[in-house]
Amino acid sequence: MTRNLDLALIRTFVTVADSGSMTVAANLLHMTQGAVSQQVKRLEDLLDCLLFVRKTRKLELSRQGEQFLVKARQLLRLNDEIWAETTGQPLRGSLRVGVPYDLVTPLAPAMKAFAEAHPLVEISLVCAASPELSEAVDSGRVDVSLVEAVASEAEGEVIRVEPLVWVTGRGSDAWQKRPLPLSMVDERCAFRPVVLGALADQAIPWRTVFESGNIEATAATVRAGLAITTWLVSTVPADLEILAPHAAGLPALTPFAICLRLPATVQPAALEFARCVRESMSGEAVGVRAALAKVA
Repeated sequence: MTRNLDLALIRTFVTVADSGSMTVAANLLHMTQGAVSQQVKRLEDLLDCLLFVRKTRKLELSRQGEQFLVKARQLLRLNDEIWAETTGQPLRGSLRVGVPYDLVTPLAPAMKAFAEAHPLVEISLVCAASPELSEAVDSGRVDVSLVEAVASEAEGEVIRVEPLVWVTGRGSDAWQKRPLPLSMVDERCAFRPVVLGALADQAIPWRTVFESGNIEATAATVRAGLAITTWLVSTVPADLEILAPHAAGLPALTPFAICLRLPATVQPAALEFARCVRESMSGEAVGVRAALAKVA
């Protein structure tokens, strides 16, 4: 007997999974909370499994829900790609792209490829810390976004996973000082709680030398030997050095995932931009391996 999945139910499920809330999902889908809840229940009945574990303050995916989410995203992506290709209309309009400050340069090849292929689409960049960009995706303020998250807590499509590394200026002894001088890009930077937590675990005192949304200003303080910082291994500038944590007496840091986040209702331009990102950034794996070789 042939069974057909209802894509509307699946889209609702993915929205709830991404937002972690029936209420937020209802706002994003322009539905009532009751309707969202009913659709999730219908999908659970259809699949004969529990997709969410309902807790006091939030929803969490069950084991079956986590497994189904991967396939659900694939189904929606294929559906939207077929729709865009079948209509045959040139992409046009505006596209709001979210990107963390440190990933603007790595994202440039994807932006260039997209702009050349779709000149009628006007791209605007929204640069912010990853937590803010995740909120912007959920609220519909951006159409597609890259976000950085602890690998074990990643949401959305993981493009790749990289080490978070300590970075210092050439010839600088800032890493030896106590309290440890740190230069962080932003108070809401996804790296910040991981870095400060790791230092606290080893009882290493620290002080902030500089905080700003300007990554170049952060790099300048590191180049001047005033502080050290942390970056994903592939984003470390060639003129700066990666510190081996054990040799420097610093804690090892947890790896981070670079994730692609799309809202539940995805416009064709965002899907095409996401494809360009996948092709561009997954093709940088060789560069990441070369950067990893620097970590002694």
